[in-house]
Amino acid sequence: MNTESITGHEIAEHDWSSTPLGPQETWPLALRSTLAMMLACPTPMFLAWGPELLCFYNDAYRPILGYRVETALGRPFREVWGGIWSEIEPLVTATLAGESCTVTDMWLDLRRQGVPEDSWWAFTYSPVFDDDGEIAGLLNVTGETTNRVVAERERKAADERLEMALSAGNSIGLWDWDVANDRVTADVRFATLYGIDPDRAAEGATIAEFFAGIHPEDRPRVQNEVATAIEGCGSFTSEYRLLQVNGSVRWVSAQGRCIAGEDGLCIRFPGISYDITERMTSELALRAAKAERDFVVELTTRQREMSDPEAIIRISAEALGHRLGVHRAGFYRLIGAKQMLHGGNWTDGTLTPLVGIQPASAFGQRAERHRRRGKALVFSDSRYDNDGDLMPYAEGGVLAGLCVPLMKDGRWQAGIYLHQAEIRRWTPAEISLVKEVAELTWLAVERAEALVRLSRRIDQQSVALAEASTEIKAEADRRTAAESQLRQLQKMESLGRLTGGIAHDFNNMLAIVIGGLNLAQRRLARGEQDIGKYLDGAMNGATRAATLTQRLLAFSRQQPLSPEAIDANTLVSGLAELLARSLGALIQLETVLGAGLWKAKADAAELENVIVNLAVNARDAMPEGGKLTIETCNVHVDDDYARDADIASGQYVQIAVTDTGTGMTPEVLSKAFDPFFTTKPVGKGTGLGLSQLFGFVRQSGGHVRVYSELGHGTTFKLYLPRFWGEERPVVRRAPAPLRQGKVTEIVMVVDDEERVRNNSVEALRELGYTVIHAGNGPEALAMIESGQDVTLLFTDIVMPGMTGRELADRAVELLPRLKVVYTTGYTRNSVVHNGILDPGTNLLPKPFGIDQLAAKIAEALDA
Repeated sequence: MNTESITGHEIAEHDWSSTPLGPQETWPLALRSTLAMMLACPTPMFLAWGPELLCFYNDAYRPILGYRVETALGRPFREVWGGIWSEIEPLVTATLAGESCTVTDMWLDLRRQGVPEDSWWAFTYSPVFDDDGEIAGLLNVTGETTNRVVAERERKAADERLEMALSAGNSIGLWDWDVANDRVTADVRFATLYGIDPDRAAEGATIAEFFAGIHPEDRPRVQNEVATAIEGCGSFTSEYRLLQVNGSVRWVSAQGRCIAGEDGLCIRFPGISYDITERMTSELALRAAKAERDFVVELTTRQREMSDPEAIIRISAEALGHRLGVHRAGFYRLIGAKQMLHGGNWTDGTLTPLVGIQPASAFGQRAERHRRRGKALVFSDSRYDNDGDLMPYAEGGVLAGLCVPLMKDGRWQAGIYLHQAEIRRWTPAEISLVKEVAELTWLAVERAEALVRLSRRIDQQSVALAEASTEIKAEADRRTAAESQLRQLQKMESLGRLTGGIAHDFNNMLAIVIGGLNLAQRRLARGEQDIGKYLDGAMNGATRAATLTQRLLAFSRQQPLSPEAIDANTLVSGLAELLARSLGALIQLETVLGAGLWKAKADAAELENVIVNLAVNARDAMPEGGKLTIETCNVHVDDDYARDADIASGQYVQIAVTDTGTGMTPEVLSKAFDPFFTTKPVGKGTGLGLSQLFGFVRQSGGHVRVYSELGHGTTFKLYLPRFWGEERPVVRRAPAPLRQGKVTEIVMVVDDEERVRNNSVEALRELGYTVIHAGNGPEALAMIESGQDVTLLFTDIVMPGMTGRELADRAVELLPRLKVVYTTGYTRNSVVHNGILDPGTNLLPKPFGIDQLAAKIAEALDA
């Protein structure tokens, strides 16, 4: 593999052990050779390999991935290119079926930078084969054709525009430029438009003569566009203005195309121009209107962001003054004795109200009527004619201005004034803009003043609110304390129900054990030997107590598990015959096994018990008969479901058990997994079955959901994590006859509980082993250090001073061939982590019988 490339180095450093491909050392030769070829190739290439189509690529392909390059390596093809999967999935499917696919100029929105984009691509999909000659994935060789596609489309559009112009009824005229001899011939309409004598144009004029008719502001641009077209022997399209003899301006659209000679250089340049003055006039008017509207929207937005009336007036005056290019601008309002409000840099603060600039009588009766009616006034230091009309003039910087009033309730309430350094003509559009800005400004000022008044009222109310909030907080604290006390009482009630259930069941079992042993003692005291039924009863009670303990450990997720790779389909099929016999003729059993099912990670024995218990519960819920369905399938748990279930997102194997029984009420459903909760009659169930199921599944890293409706049945869905990694073969040995020990096999028993230790010693001696014992770890270690030979160490784990694990580790250093079997009544210890046994650990949980002890010791010695 070429690790000198960036991608090659990333592939070499990537952790592949957690993927279906496994470590790189195990990769097939076909994959290695394909990767080596791809990494060495300068053409963009992409490889999707295996059932999951995991992604590989070379350095040339990295820009195509864009922002995905950080996470694409080793991810499934469908996830990397999920945004375009609907477009490429048919090609992928065909390729994996053995068909090579070639695509030219396919549009794809790759979103390489995370935003939509138009791009076109030419690529091939080819199947790739594994070492056995089977299709293992696909190889993609690609190249971007966006530039070529866009260029072709633009050229086609230009051709269509030229064709439309040549056939249009509003065409102005044609020209034909002999570039080599700089001779332009044109028709009468074209020549007249450009200001050239028609006879001169018919004989042939220079291109400079035609350029002279173009507006001076547009001429340099047009000359550059023509020069570029000639240099590249391409096409020419432009819009520009022409100066007319009467001083007006006409807009034209010109289009032409170069014709190349044998040397590839442009020798002729024919084309056409047509009048677009009407369209351009409309467009310019629309642009101006849009600019005015954008200005008003922006100013309104700024006004809304401000709450100070003076600031609103200032920024509005500045913005309007800049927009219209006036010398000064300001706002004023008539409040009582005519108060002037003005804006910042646009006044010097010395202006008086408008009427005070010059005596009102100087305006004449006509001007005064205009003012009272709210009409716009043009004013300056002016002279007046005999009729009182203004005769403005500008000398030595005399001010000329515009005043636009605002009317409210028929009265002139406020206005905006604009001062110009010289007299100018104010257009209706300018007057309309000024009036609109003035109205918006005063609306904003009124809103701001209302906000100020509101703010004052809020300040007055804040003290009262603060006092009220203090009382509310005190009440909330009292309520929180009450809720906490209620939750504590509920916890104590649940704990009492749990401990009461445990005590009830243990008392029943201990009564059997104590009663049987007492009767056996009394018979033995009288010399009677017929005590077998009493001992059997006591043993049965003790066994039930041990089973109850295991169920409690399962509920608390503390039982030691031995997880392995499980084929759930095989497990369910194996149980089907047993269940069919035990459920009875009234129950119809159906299994629906998912195709391509993943291996699940769980303890096989415990999972079998769970399924059997669910089936028995379902049978009891269908006293009149019904249907029991066991289904398996693969599922993917997304992030939202994982958060809700408190498990990791990812791939799981689901086992669903559904019955058509009586179902559960919402109240019963809410307590279904509570320990010792049961709806069965007294003596018909312990109430630990579902709690054991819940504890087992959660301890296995999975989740369980129950769905039930009264009268319609119940469904339990078990989510077990998918098994990843190398699967170790599991040897299922048939139960062997009870193995007798040999005197040459020396077993050391270490336990700090004397009675438990003595029972184990006597049992092992009964089995035929040579047995020595110690009460703690240091004592046992001292015996081994003094030369005592030991074949197998049988030690408790939780002991004071030195744990069983510490003893075993030090003993194995002295006796490398020493076999070790642990025993304990606990599970939170050094050989069980998160409820999972350490690999290769022999553990015999307490309590145990002599048969279980014999089997575990024999298993360890014979391994």
